Amino acid sequence: MSGDDLILVQCAAGSRENAAAIAQALIEQRLAACVQMTPIESWYRWEGAVQHAPELMLTIKTVRSRFEALCRTVTALHEYDVPEIVAVPIVDALPAYADWVRETVGAEG
Repeated sequence: MSGDDLILVQCAAGSRENAAAIAQALIEQRLAACVQMTPIESWYRWEGAVQHAPELMLTIKTVRSRFEALCRTVTALHEYDVPEIVAVPIVDALPAYADWVRETVGAEG
């Protein structure tokens, strides 16, 4: 079960509207096969002060070859000055699911 070209990207957004706009753009532009939104609470340091805020975590399924374009789209749409955009490799995946992700974003397997 190989998924060595597949990645999970995480991106936190501060509002449902912003999260939905990002998710829709990524799907429409075929930069992601799937985007899930999960409510979270974040604690972080920003401009020297500890902050706490409710956010939505976007979990984005895509392939490595789409990562740079995905970053450009997210950065252009995101309401934060420095959005969280981090990717981790998918080590293994059900072959049919991996094929679906690749096909959906127009990548070769």
